[in-house]
Amino acid sequence: MAVRTTTAEALVEEVFLFGRALKRAVTTGDEASPLPQALTGVLAILATEGECRQTDLANRLCVSQSALSRQIADLVDLGYIDRTPDPDDKRASRVRVSSEGGEKLRVIWDLRANRLREMLSEWSETEALAALDSIQKLNSTFNEDAHDTAHLKLIAR
Repeated sequence: MAVRTTTAEALVEEVFLFGRALKRAVTTGDEASPLPQALTGVLAILATEGECRQTDLANRLCVSQSALSRQIADLVDLGYIDRTPDPDDKRASRVRVSSEGGEKLRVIWDLRANRLREMLSEWSETEALAALDSIQKLNSTFNEDAHDTAHLKLIAR
């Protein structure tokens, strides 16, 4: 049986509320890590994606090239990102997380994981793993749907 519309609507609302609550929960107290949230997000996605062109990273982050350029410049100035000319297109550049950037991310993730672990202190490991499984399934479904939509747009051209 398919998911009812009311269930899907409730899930959409809860996913949005969860996203805001999680962001607030894990970023509260980030004073020990003074990197702004937007720059942390860029650094984290780049660490996940690996070295890439700035234009590809802007597309992945769903931000304009100009907004990302400012963020990349800030991260380069801080020493958290290395930027090099793209060997295939000298007008473009490639970016990657530097060793300092990787260390900064580890510090941020450790702080956030410890904060979340404290917040979940009343949960059992079984409950936490069940939540993790559900979130991973949602992510997989959402990403699969996004991939299918992008593929259909390419075919339609």
